[in-house]
Amino acid sequence: MRIVTVSTLYPNGEFPSHGIFVETRLRHLCADTGCDGRVIAPTPYFPSRNARFGRFGQWGRVALRETRFAIDVLHPRYLVVPGVSQALTPAFLYRAMRRGMQQLHADGFYPDLIDAHYLYPDGVAAARLATHFNLPLVMTARGSDVTAWPQEAGPARQIRAAIKQADHVIAVSAALAEGLGTLGAAPGQVTVLRNGVDLARFMPIDPAVARRAVGQARRYVLSVGHLIPRKGHDRVIRALGLLRDGGVTDVDLLIIGSGPEEARLRSLAASLGLAEHVRLIGAIRQEELARFYAGADMLVLASSREGWANVLLESMACGTPVVASPAPGNAEVVREAAAGMVAAENTPEALAQAMRQLWAARPDRAATLAFAARHDWRSISLGQSAIFEAVLARYQAARR
Repeated sequence: MRIVTVSTLYPNGEFPSHGIFVETRLRHLCADTGCDGRVIAPTPYFPSRNARFGRFGQWGRVALRETRFAIDVLHPRYLVVPGVSQALTPAFLYRAMRRGMQQLHADGFYPDLIDAHYLYPDGVAAARLATHFNLPLVMTARGSDVTAWPQEAGPARQIRAAIKQADHVIAVSAALAEGLGTLGAAPGQVTVLRNGVDLARFMPIDPAVARRAVGQARRYVLSVGHLIPRKGHDRVIRALGLLRDGGVTDVDLLIIGSGPEEARLRSLAASLGLAEHVRLIGAIRQEELARFYAGADMLVLASSREGWANVLLESMACGTPVVASPAPGNAEVVREAAAGMVAAENTPEALAQAMRQLWAARPDRAATLAFAARHDWRSISLGQSAIFEAVLARYQAARR
């Protein structure tokens, strides 16, 4: 089977962790099933590659074409006009995706099916692409494309139309599948296919060895994610303050990620007298994450919204249990005591209480790892392949 994966959420040489969950699923699908995959991953147009423009210049340096894990990836540019282009982004993306498809055809690659990730704007653009090239379409819903974008009238209307057109929709959690139903997905049109965890990349390391490797003398809890409000790193900082006020004074907090909230988080830590106990590590490569997970007492995820949080399983695969907010989807991951705990509320007080409880009844590291190991990528690849084959069979039958 020949498929083309289309999404703006895909890694590249400049941003190697951007949308890595999409790449991971595709490369496992190709490896496990022999599927022949290509990628069209549009990137924002910026006229300069100069480093003085920061992140914008970095987007300008993304190669137009690259090969990752033996998969050919195209990065056609699309126009972004800050503040005014939101409503136009699906159209701009469609034009970029169409150029990418024309390039694949010029290379002699004619896909059987479009595999689109994220419903808006990516999925909306992919629906137009499927119509133009008369191809079946499978879309994957991943989080805010179901929980946030549909709250706006324009995107909601376009998302509903794309869902109606799609031959099938994959949801990475049952909570998202339920949301897709409210957006008009037909019964039987949606399959829950959760993300897996790469057990070759995330594996246990002796905690003492891991702490030394990351330069951490005291024990610590870990928070991982972009430094943006919805990830809730501020709530974890406040929870640490409450723990210290309650006598837990030998624990630090390490935060991994980059983003616009960095200065505010540093200021918050300082205002609470925690400057020496909160380390903002910045963004790191996936290869380095396992040491941070393995050395931690626990991972704390305080996000207000998630689809399927990969960091939870990654931590568990390193033997480290988690405390998660009660955001929809998290309870599907943290569903056994071996995995950790879901806080009663997404507040500093409830997070601190859950952390105390997890310390008091911490699961065995081997049990935590065994729970994560049940989420292997091969079974997910086989499930995805079965969906694609069924969609393609119906499409081919309809054309006869």
